[in-house]
Amino acid sequence: MEIKKLLEESSHYIMNTYNRFPVALRKGRGMKVWGSDGKEYLDFVGGIAVNILGHCHPKVVVAIQKQAQRLLHVSNLYHIEPQIKLARLLVEHSFADKVFFCNSGAEANEAAIKLARKYAKEHSGKDKFEIITALNSFHGRTLATVTATGQEKFQKGFEPLVPGFKYVPFNDINALKSLINQNTCAVMLEPIQGEGGVKIPDPDYLKNVRELCNGHNLLLLLDEVQTGMGRTGKLFAYEHFNFTPDIVTLAKGLGGGVPIGATLASDKVASAFVPGSHASTFGGNPLVCTAAIATIETLLEDGFILDQCRRMGEYLTEGLKNLQKEFSSVIIDIRGMGLLIGMELTRDCSSIVKACMEKGLLLNCTAGSVLRFTPPLIVQEKDIDHMLDILGEVLSSLS
Repeated sequence: MEIKKLLEESSHYIMNTYNRFPVALRKGRGMKVWGSDGKEYLDFVGGIAVNILGHCHPKVVVAIQKQAQRLLHVSNLYHIEPQIKLARLLVEHSFADKVFFCNSGAEANEAAIKLARKYAKEHSGKDKFEIITALNSFHGRTLATVTATGQEKFQKGFEPLVPGFKYVPFNDINALKSLINQNTCAVMLEPIQGEGGVKIPDPDYLKNVRELCNGHNLLLLLDEVQTGMGRTGKLFAYEHFNFTPDIVTLAKGLGGGVPIGATLASDKVASAFVPGSHASTFGGNPLVCTAAIATIETLLEDGFILDQCRRMGEYLTEGLKNLQKEFSSVIIDIRGMGLLIGMELTRDCSSIVKACMEKGLLLNCTAGSVLRFTPPLIVQEKDIDHMLDILGEVLSSLS
């Protein structure tokens, strides 16, 4: 079907919830995708931190094919072998003892919120229900997670919001301390604010939050939907900051491209969930768990990809800083960790994203003026060089 017809039918049949570019992507391999018109694009969006092994990684594709022939779906009324294996993998490589599976980051955060409230009510009393989150955070689009999100633009029109959430500036331990009261049950943070503009905390901030939570008998919930699964150069971002959370949520990169989310918790906290407390029809079904197993095993194999993520993150950051020197009137800051990097500009960056796309490069704009780079972790120097050449051309046209 020609692109004009595709776009017409998309507009006619699909709810208008996205500002989509006039491109229909139909094929992907590694770092590249192709549109329905055959045009090739270098992908530095990666599904927004989803395609951590690139597009259609052979090990993930073969695993899905084999599982699709064996068993697609059964109810969680029965034990599911790939789900058990995936849970073991996550537990063995994290702080956690137990895992709950769902379908997305929002659902993983929803489960974390429910678990925190239920745990608090059972251990601290019925008045313990408030959760403190950060301004400019992003935790999802369900009614509870959009309330947890500290950005009014995502909440507008959905009032009344779910009660029991308060917001503090990110990276401000004193502000957090001042907001804790007799109703507080938990603190929920992203280790790095992705949608908020790739905001990196001070080295001791999260460790200080952990100590503060310990002192007030609060749970610490960590939203690693975007930062988890190797994105920062370690399997989990919390490993960089020398502390242990009570709950961690995952999604995006976990399935290497298929929809799966997970809520990880310690035994003590997880015990608040009993049969009937929470559920998900499709959560952890055989197909998505098999894809996630293949993704994690490939990610962890010999530590090569995590090491490459760190090296390529440094290489990309250096290249972006060179652009900053050349275009100092446009580029304010370069910040990030691993292959989650933001370039803050003095202007809205949507026109830059569009111009790069026309030249065959996919980039993402977040927080209005921040270019966010979340390429697959398999990215190589030649891909980064190509991206920098295109971005440099576009920035030159602005001067």
